[in-house]
Amino acid sequence: MAELALFGGPKEIQIDGGDIFRWPIITADDEEAVLEVLRRGAMSGSDVTLKFEEEIMKYFGSSYALCHNTGTAAIQSAMWACGVKRGDEIICQSMTYWGSALQVFSLGATVVFGEMDPETLTLDPNDVESRITDRTKAIVVVHYSAYPTDMDPIMEIADRYKLKVIEDVSHAQGGLYKGRMLGTIGHVGAMSIMSGKSLPSGEGGFLITEDKELYERAAAFGHYQRMPTLDNSDLNSSSGMPLGGYKYRMHQLSSAVGRVQLAKYSERIESIQRAMNYFWDEMEGTPGIRAHRPKAESKSTMGGWYAAKGLYVAEELGGLSVTRFCEAVNAEGVEYRIMPGANILMHLHPVMNDVDVYGDGCPTRIAFSDRDLRQGLGSLPVTESLPEKCLSVPWFKHYRREVIDEYVSAFQKVARRYKDLL
Repeated sequence: MAELALFGGPKEIQIDGGDIFRWPIITADDEEAVLEVLRRGAMSGSDVTLKFEEEIMKYFGSSYALCHNTGTAAIQSAMWACGVKRGDEIICQSMTYWGSALQVFSLGATVVFGEMDPETLTLDPNDVESRITDRTKAIVVVHYSAYPTDMDPIMEIADRYKLKVIEDVSHAQGGLYKGRMLGTIGHVGAMSIMSGKSLPSGEGGFLITEDKELYERAAAFGHYQRMPTLDNSDLNSSSGMPLGGYKYRMHQLSSAVGRVQLAKYSERIESIQRAMNYFWDEMEGTPGIRAHRPKAESKSTMGGWYAAKGLYVAEELGGLSVTRFCEAVNAEGVEYRIMPGANILMHLHPVMNDVDVYGDGCPTRIAFSDRDLRQGLGSLPVTESLPEKCLSVPWFKHYRREVIDEYVSAFQKVARRYKDLL
């Protein structure tokens, strides 16, 4: 095998990938949908958004959908709808985008981080129960990098302790857990659909639920214009002002794009899944790297495979660091750069430990707690080991074997010549 490109050898990747990584896919249909809204001056209306919600309900098979201007807002609204309030706690994983949990501070509540499963990179059900206290109100599960969280044991624990489960589906729209659509298994599913996500709308988010009370509470929290339509008299009596003091209406340019993207989504994720599964099938047996995907027989899928990851096994490569491995792969001419690790660990960040956001005289994390529940270095040993055990992999949007094969060859070349990097 040729010398590594990092040391002057020929680059393994020679073919121009074209649009194989381009995202989102924007067509004349998206453009015309946006122009129609612009021409009517309907950017701040609701008619397009209401149609989008109907189509979301049909796609997910849910009874209610509520669009928001961001996924962060949708998750915050879901928290409030589930009764999270001052002094309460939620449970979430630490390695995720901050919008899975940080907005709980605005409700006067806080977050307790649970351990993650090192194979799935999602919340470990075996650790969740030990984190529950009499203040726990909800569990936020993150289908991280599109891998479905193991929902059955999570729901069993939640039912036993009478807790709500919020699914953060921002990475995994269209994914399945044992044949069931992600977002429809917990009490409420909430997600971002910003332009980088596999279901992109520009900027926005939404929540889905089967529970009318949760839907109406979420609507009352940040959608003041909908309050007169709500059946709950405790909520609609406050018509005219949102209970949370927020305005979370989705911009109708995003709604327009979202409608077009959703109509084409099933076809597009089929192409992504075919390409990504081919990549991992060809990578099978490569030392030092494992697929981050459910087994085929599980009837679980990765949806649009957003923020695709691989699992890194340094001991199979003489202890080579994941950072050095990625550096060598990138030198082989990749267009889609390979990065070590994943999101920062929230439980170690100053915002979660030191910052007094609202002037309470102590860190906001513990402002309304009856104990110091901050989790310092060493408190989550499995989670803290994960940045050295995962890396990004190419997110192929189209099935083009000749391009994918060269990326496979680049990874395999580095893995097989790892001693040159030690």
